[in-house]
Amino acid sequence: MNIANWLYQTALSWPNRPALYEGDVLRQTYAELLQATCNRAAWLREEYGILAGDRVAVFAKNAPEYIELLHACWWIGAVVVPINCKLHPREAEWIIRDAEAALVFTESGALFSDKADIQEVALCADAAQDQKISAPVPVEDQDLAWLFYTSGTTGTPKGVMLSHDNVRQMTLCYALDVDCAQAEDHMLYAAPMSHGAGLYMFAHIRAGGAHLIPASHGFDSDEIIGLAKTRGNLVFFAAPTMVKRLIAASKAQGFTGDGIRTIIYGGGPMYANDINEALACYGPRFVQIYGQGETPMTISVLGRDLVADQSHPRWQARRASVGIAQGAVTLAVLGSDGTPLPAGATGEICVKGPTVMRGYWKNAQASEQALAGGWLHTGDLGHLDEDGFLYLTDRSKDVIISGGTNIYPREVEEALLCHPSVFEVAVIGVPEPDWGEQVVAYVVFEQGKSASVPELDSWCRQHIAAFKRPKHYEFVKDLPKNSYGKVLKTELRSRACSKTASA
Repeated sequence: MNIANWLYQTALSWPNRPALYEGDVLRQTYAELLQATCNRAAWLREEYGILAGDRVAVFAKNAPEYIELLHACWWIGAVVVPINCKLHPREAEWIIRDAEAALVFTESGALFSDKADIQEVALCADAAQDQKISAPVPVEDQDLAWLFYTSGTTGTPKGVMLSHDNVRQMTLCYALDVDCAQAEDHMLYAAPMSHGAGLYMFAHIRAGGAHLIPASHGFDSDEIIGLAKTRGNLVFFAAPTMVKRLIAASKAQGFTGDGIRTIIYGGGPMYANDINEALACYGPRFVQIYGQGETPMTISVLGRDLVADQSHPRWQARRASVGIAQGAVTLAVLGSDGTPLPAGATGEICVKGPTVMRGYWKNAQASEQALAGGWLHTGDLGHLDEDGFLYLTDRSKDVIISGGTNIYPREVEEALLCHPSVFEVAVIGVPEPDWGEQVVAYVVFEQGKSASVPELDSWCRQHIAAFKRPKHYEFVKDLPKNSYGKVLKTELRSRACSKTASA
């Protein structure tokens, strides 16, 4: 089934429902969105020769035209390649060429004007008008729909091949495990639509809910608070860093979350202190998901009742977990020999099910490694408890080995974040001749606050084993992040190594 059929069916069933807002301005009803999609689909085919299976790239910020364009591509059987808008044009060009994209949409339509072999169009370009309304072309379940390039935070980006069925199964998991989309909802796109936020549009299209592009076309805490007050029933995906900043702004304004129905968080570690503070401010509006591009948004889930629960004897530990396996997948923690480990034992988190990618684009070797033994090997380390709750330890590549002992950065970060002066922190391992690696912490202080190295060292000694504490601190104004809110630890390692080399 072509995933675009959901828009077609909803628009025919509920043509007058609001489909798309830009800020507080209604841009399209579902009937108008359907017409615009059919117009653009015909335009892609007739003006640019886009055919079924062709790749069409989008390198732009969130915009009202985004949903229309993606569906126009699927309408004719083409494949979308959404690219992180914060990448450098050189990085985007690499993806465009790797995907062999026939066409790329950008904000200006002239970003690659010096590249004669790249066919580029402005995202807001006018398409053919008043085309006949027609259904999307039929496709097979395993036909490619979305070519998602990994963030490249640990190496060269890889193109994750997601089929129409992958996307459908992900959406069914959303409805079953994450949140029940409603016609009254406003699905807010504050996080990049090129990633998980965009994938969550399908459930709300099926429900006939409205889609809301902020006027800023990005994340702005004050803007979100304003939209909660004017539009109401906001549902949105946010990285933990976004949640943290939203809560800080809300506390400053005395805003307690009215008008926000659900915040789904994931894409990075949510520290215990941060979710506790968020719950104290907003109440039970939070759902945690854990996933990867290779199984989009669908590995585990901690539903709103579990996030907010304080009745279970181990509620604090459970709140620090990433929840239980989502309904369509099988989850396991495997040892180095590929066999499942018992509860409490740390190993690699692996998953199988209909949400798992077809493989990596033009990379058979990486596909074979990632899908070895019928499992998706996530590269993340963690353990399951006796009730099936999953706890993340760290990325396998981020584990620090000092004196032959494993140190998990997240444990050190959790300890430091409990300090009243610390706003954000990232912990990395830096090569050290005697011990192999030493622990280095990059610390961002709360506004107007600070702490000395001896004070932080004493704090860590009170909360974690002495050998795990940082041996060096860097006090910085902010941490480098990608557009999805993930801290770029590769950049921090590069900084640390450059500083060591110049010393």
